Amino acid sequence: MSALICGSMAYDTIMVFHDRFKNHILPEQVHILNVSFLVPEMRRNFGGCAGNIAYNLKLLGGEGLAMATVGEDFAPYARWMDEQGLSRAGLREVPGEFTAQAFITTDQDDNQITAFHPGAMNHSHLSKVSDHSGVSIGIVSPNGRQGMIEHAEQFAEAGIPFIFDPGQGMPMFDGDDLLRFVEQATWLALNDYEARLMEQRTGLSIERLAERVEAVIVTLGGKGSVIHTGGRVIEIPLAVAREVVDPTGCGDAYRGGLLYGLMNGLDWELTGRVASLMGAIKIESRGPQNHGFSGEEFAARFRESFGFDL
Repeated sequence: MSALICGSMAYDTIMVFHDRFKNHILPEQVHILNVSFLVPEMRRNFGGCAGNIAYNLKLLGGEGLAMATVGEDFAPYARWMDEQGLSRAGLREVPGEFTAQAFITTDQDDNQITAFHPGAMNHSHLSKVSDHSGVSIGIVSPNGRQGMIEHAEQFAEAGIPFIFDPGQGMPMFDGDDLLRFVEQATWLALNDYEARLMEQRTGLSIERLAERVEAVIVTLGGKGSVIHTGGRVIEIPLAVAREVVDPTGCGDAYRGGLLYGLMNGLDWELTGRVASLMGAIKIESRGPQNHGFSGEEFAARFRESFGFDL
């Protein structure tokens, strides 16, 4: 099976301020705020939901194609994809635009100030599901609003089963929009906060939503995850990380595991555990695409985490 992964490609520029914001921001003067922070540490990560999911699916040996719009500054990311053996056939460069990027400044209290520039992501609707042949499964992950709407419609019209993963794109949609996605999708993937927001905006409980799709997968952070399917609630235990370094991209790693399980006909108990372990392995490394493993290493970690072989 081959997966079409619709979502963003982005640069994450992360800067570390060796002090506390509160020492330099006067509450009574925020109406005329004008501050500058010296950030001696800076790194740029390759990210974006489509890129991260494709990377994780590739680690597991799955075939996936990221479909996204990128800017004229994409060359360094393109070289990274080539080095990792990730296809760029689904990427469209938008002239005159930057690749989507987040600029994140973190202080010593782990407070963050973030600026996000969507850039080429706003043109995601220029890419079409029909541009790619041999697609057997898909995912609609956070992207430009119109792109997410059109890609879900295109998967549904083509009869291609897909995961709807609203993620940080959730605020762009009202209840009617979300219900339309639910009617089109085969599976829903949410974290616990998004699940509550989905319930609030649609007026339907997770149990009721699960009646409209084949499964609703909800991640619960340090409490593992649950899968609502066929009237059952399957609890997936947390795969324990050896070291907690950086949670950025853990949700995308989990979704790479979901796709792998669905593509290989694994049952939900196994699929959820593969996804859980992917999240645990990712959190042990800084950045969303800097972790790796061999097939033998993954099998050993699976046995160590869950007490039986994959």
